[in-house]
Amino acid sequence: MTTLLTKVCNYWLACSIFALVVIALLSLNPMSHLPAVPGGDKSHHIIAYALLMFPAALHKPKYWLLIGFLFLCFSGAIELLQPFVSRTADWLDMSANLAGMVLGILLAQLISWRFIRSPNQD
Repeated sequence: MTTLLTKVCNYWLACSIFALVVIALLSLNPMSHLPAVPGGDKSHHIIAYALLMFPAALHKPKYWLLIGFLFLCFSGAIELLQPFVSRTADWLDMSANLAGMVLGILLAQLISWRFIRSPNQD
């Protein structure tokens, strides 16, 4: 487990860029109707943005909160662009994205405390 977490921490930027590209492709793909997949639409937003925020929150570069703000701006830009590709903009999606980012931060904190923290720290 710690080996995987170390790789995510070390390659946080590549993981984040990959997640951004996947989210953009899935969000801006013109569709007449959404495919039937388990879970609701908002849960997919929460999961996607938790996965987006997790590597940066785990690594915590100097401006990691600014990075999170930029991810939120990216989320808003996606919502603004969706009507141009035959999708609908839904500001509740952006709220779900923010909730996902908060979840990603909380998970990174919990995992960092549990698996990465030195045993000598209190």
